[in-house]
Formats: sequence, C-alpha cells, structure tokens
Amino acid sequence: MVEQSDISATDKAKSKRPSWRHWTQDRVAAVLLSMLRPLPYRWRIPAIGWLGGTIIGPLAGMRERIRANLTHVMPDLPPSEVARLCRKVPDNMARTIAEIFTGDEFLERARTSSVEGTGLMALQEAHAQGRPVLLVTAHLGNYDAARGFLLAQGFNVAGFYMPMTNPAFNTRYVAAISRIGTPVFARGREGLAHMLRFLRRGGMVGMVVDHYMAHGEIVDFIGKPARTALSAAELALKYNALLVPVYGIRNADGITFRVRIEDPIPHSDPRTMTASLNQSLEALVKTHMDQWMWSHRRWKNT
Repeated sequence: MVEQSDISATDKAKSKRPSWRHWTQDRVAAVLLSMLRPLPYRWRIPAIGWLGGTIIGPLAGMRERIRANLTHVMPDLPPSEVARLCRKVPDNMARTIAEIFTGDEFLERARTSSVEGTGLMALQEAHAQGRPVLLVTAHLGNYDAARGFLLAQGFNVAGFYMPMTNPAFNTRYVAAISRIGTPVFARGREGLAHMLRFLRRGGMVGMVVDHYMAHGEIVDFIGKPARTALSAAELALKYNALLVPVYGIRNADGITFRVRIEDPIPHSDPRTMTASLNQSLEALVKTHMDQWMWSHRRWKNT
C-alpha cells in the first residue's frame, strides 16, 4: 500500500495555501499558455517545447540534475548526447504539460494513436469480466495520451495522481486532467479510499510509478539501486488485479503518439513484480532517452 508518511505529506501539501512564489509561478504559466494559444496546435506545442528546452529548463536548474543522473547511471555517454538530452528532456516535459492543458486538440491525437505491444487483448478480456486492472506507467512521452486512447476505446479508466507541490498550479492541473477523463483520485487518504472502491468494482486505474519514494524498497533501475514503491504490485495481489505496463510514446513528429500496452506482469510477490515493472520501463528509457524525466532525483539516498 502507499506508505503512511507519503499519504500524510500529500494531505498536508493539499491543505497549504499558495505562497507568493507559487502564485507567481502559476500566473506565469497561465499567461504563457494563453499567449501561445492563438498559434495552430502543430506550431504551438513545438514552440512551448523549445521554450522548455532552451529557457525554462536551464532557469529551473534541470540541466544540472539531468547531467548528474546521466553521470550516475551512464558515465560513458558521449558529451554531445548529454548536451542533447539536457535540451530535449525539458522540451518533452514542456510539451507534455502544454498538451494536457490543451484539452480536445490533444485528445484528438491521443484517441487516434497507433497501438503496439501485445497486451490490448488482456485489457479487453478483463473489461468484459469486470476484473480490476492497474495500468502502470511513467513520466515517459505523455502518459495521458495512453489514458485518452483507452477512454476512447470504452475502457473505464481512472487516474491516480500525486498532487504538485505548488497548490495554485495543482488546482489548474487537476481541472486539466479531469477534462481528459474522470474520475481522477489524488494520492492521500481520501483519494486512496475512493480509488480502492473504484478498483474493487472492476475499474482500471492508471498509476505513475517512477517517482523516488523515501520509504520504498531498493530495487534496481537502469543498473543502480533506486527506492521504489511496491504499492502497485501489492494492490494487484490484494485485489486480484491485472498489472499492465502502459506507455504513451511520442512519435518523431513531436505531437502524435503510439500507445504501448505490454502483457500483464505475472503475479508472484511484490518485489519481483516491481522489478519487472522497472525492467519494462528501463528498456523504453534506453530506447527513447529524450522522452523520460531525467531531471527527477530518482536515485537519491541510495
């Protein structure tokens, strides 16, 4: 299950009033998105990506964190590739946020995504049987492209998200992801209780599981130990739910996607199942280096 300390921290964050810094960050983001809205979508998303990669990323200190993570797990990566990833990773992150806030224009592309992998039939069978499903994803490409696609296929998919530390921007973010599809549940006591009721009724719940978790188990990720929550595997075992890796991978054009649905992870024990999830993501990160959130402090305190 979700660790008690993580739930408490989330509930405290939700109750905080926005600081002046948080309010300013929220307003700057809102103004930026509004200013670029008149541009056609095919230009707007790349423009925001460029801003993320060349201006916002460096100002936010992302390049230093990206370099540190790459040095930690891939010390032999050529300097030219490191420099490229320092630009492209914030580019993808900015595109993802902009797409989520765009709504219907983003959903049009998500709904028509191509499908790869061999797990779609397992989802269809579970849906027909009313069996719970945990859709496990990561900060790679745009995870909400996969949710938008599956909702368009008639699946009953809910989102389970970690509230952002900026409460002002979080309010805006929750409204945006709710326009993509509902229900969405916040990590925390109340959200967890609602999510479990939804899951027990045979729903599908999407979970992003590549966060550093202070009280997680140490499980290897890209060859290095990383503290990782076992909660997705524990829930799958407790509720006899399928545990299915699902990803929204960005295509070369930068604005369309393909949805990868892998076979369900076999039930065994939480640590073994979580290791399989990490291996699934690791393979995709290595294939799509510029689409994963290398700015996250994934390996700290290990």
